Amino acid sequence: MNATEQNFIEQAAAPSSPPPVLQSALEFRAAIDIAQLPLTLGGAWVRSQFSLANAPTRSEPVMMFPGFGTDELSMRPLELFLRRKGFATHGWGLGKNLAGNNYPHTLDDLDARWELDLAQDFEPSSYKGEGGVPYLCDRAIEQVEQRFREAQQPFALVGWSLGGYVAREVARALGPQKVSRVITLCSPVIGGPRYTRAVSVFEAKGFDLDWIERAINKQNEKPIEQPITIIYSKSDGVVNWRAMMDKMSPNVEHFELNVSHLGVGFNRKAWRLVLNALEQS
Repeated sequence: MNATEQNFIEQAAAPSSPPPVLQSALEFRAAIDIAQLPLTLGGAWVRSQFSLANAPTRSEPVMMFPGFGTDELSMRPLELFLRRKGFATHGWGLGKNLAGNNYPHTLDDLDARWELDLAQDFEPSSYKGEGGVPYLCDRAIEQVEQRFREAQQPFALVGWSLGGYVAREVARALGPQKVSRVITLCSPVIGGPRYTRAVSVFEAKGFDLDWIERAINKQNEKPIEQPITIIYSKSDGVVNWRAMMDKMSPNVEHFELNVSHLGVGFNRKAWRLVLNALEQS
């Protein structure tokens, strides 16, 4: 990151709300990226026959983390692109990403790494599922640990939207011995759902958004040591781009694209940034 970009990131104002409703209308651009997939993948296949036919397989495995409301299928095009570039890719093995609330749990089920800032008068019966994402992170940590034992190599993690947040927490928990780097696609770094269009879903369920934000802030006090690549879009209609900025980690690069939130995982420029980051490992 050059000095100008670093200064821009540091001076960026904190988010105060989700993206404007009118900006969310720009998410129709995802259809353009999806429509171009046959051309993008076809071009990647043709080039691979000439430039990579005799190239060795990259040794570093890559695990893919889907966004909220999606499953491994949403990551398949990017996964196919990376496979054709020689990378061994893996799904996260946790089905559809529903922020952990498809897994029955209580707060007692969360790992001790989560320092819960609960009100003194908190009653377990009032729990609505605010710890769903931390519980999902714990399960993802178990998945990566298991894969690490099998491969005996650190994994690079690529996450889209909420999947990127989960990937960050896996990297924070496991350290560079098991996770080599993290690449996020339009992922919230701070605030949880508060600065996303999904906030209404969680408010309707009665979630304590202040509690979620405090828990995230607490986690962010523990630096992520590994290199982080953040791909963000100021025209994102789902997550406020300011919530994607990482001002805490010591080794992070931010790359801006003019792309929709729903289309970034299918965008050829985003794919190239992901590939460039992986090739630095």
